Amino acid sequence: MENFQFCISTNVLFGKDQIENLPNIVSSYGKRVLLVYGGGSIKRTGIYETIKSLLAQYEIHELGGIAPNPRIENVYEGVRICKQQSIDIILAVGGGSVIDCSKVIAAASCTEIDAWQMIINRMPVSEALPICAIPTIAATGSETDAGAVISNLATNEKRSFFSPNIMPKVAIIDPTYTFSVPAAQTAAGAADILSHLFEQYFVPQSTFMGDLLVESVIKTIIKYTPIAMAEPENYEARAQLLWGSAIADNATLCNGNKLCPFGVHGMEHELSAYYDIIHGVGLAILTPRWMRHVLSDATVERFARFAQNIWDIACSDDKYEMANQGIIATERFFKSIGIPMTLSELGIGCEHFEEMANHAVETEGLLYAYVPLTKNDVITIYKNSL
Repeated sequence: MENFQFCISTNVLFGKDQIENLPNIVSSYGKRVLLVYGGGSIKRTGIYETIKSLLAQYEIHELGGIAPNPRIENVYEGVRICKQQSIDIILAVGGGSVIDCSKVIAAASCTEIDAWQMIINRMPVSEALPICAIPTIAATGSETDAGAVISNLATNEKRSFFSPNIMPKVAIIDPTYTFSVPAAQTAAGAADILSHLFEQYFVPQSTFMGDLLVESVIKTIIKYTPIAMAEPENYEARAQLLWGSAIADNATLCNGNKLCPFGVHGMEHELSAYYDIIHGVGLAILTPRWMRHVLSDATVERFARFAQNIWDIACSDDKYEMANQGIIATERFFKSIGIPMTLSELGIGCEHFEEMANHAVETEGLLYAYVPLTKNDVITIYKNSL
């Protein structure tokens, strides 16, 4: 088991009607609130009015319209508001894009450094505004982790940023707030959760406990995703997905493992940067092709275990057969929940693959992934995904 430091500083309030605690949460930080949200679904579902009512005695400024792949321009606008209005706390209500955007706003509002320069140079964060996150979809788990991903369409870049100081102080996680999520978005969110889990499972070295924890959450997502899609207001299904999302990417499950860069995420960031596709869809398309590409004598035992423990593939002496059956089962699951499984279906061709692959290797640490990926490896995986 590897050494590790583990501190999840987010105070999680999980369950129905936990939003009633919002006034007490906000009051401990101040009176001036920046409310950050996406395309307006929080107004259609009533969350917006609930928040406005609960915080009627507070000064609320708004930043709406955050895109699914949050833009650096959204960050700049948020920073401007925070500085001009002396914001005390950011209330991020929405999916991972809203929460990610809020994290970078929180950090950039406490410095004179340009937000994009801070991201691409991975500058340390010594101070950030407090964030209260209210997720409305099960996907990234950004409400309880220390990472954010921001896009710059002018440079065709989508970059990750990490600091423990941008982790939300509080997360109000109410499964009923995900009842209105359409089936397609539920599926894409599940693919994102599974990708986080896969990339903590396929690592150079893992622990007995870590393997069992990750496997249990993978099986939970596989079990409850179709239920949530068929029965959008099934509380148990939505709760299982939402909590699975929250713990899938904050190291709760993998402490003691020897971790490495997320290869599939790194490749998908390029797809989102160039084509602005749904992150989870891109991950689902790439994952089976990545699995086939890295399957070898060095990895076959791991993939065989994955096949047996996740997909109930019968144990046999032919580990390659087991591994391939597990990969096929993974691909079939994504197809079964309605995710398009080729880049061609998204209108993506090979015209940018070389520059995308080069940038992914340079900026995402792919040479240090579970199986190191060179530029040519990434191009091959992209082409196999067409």
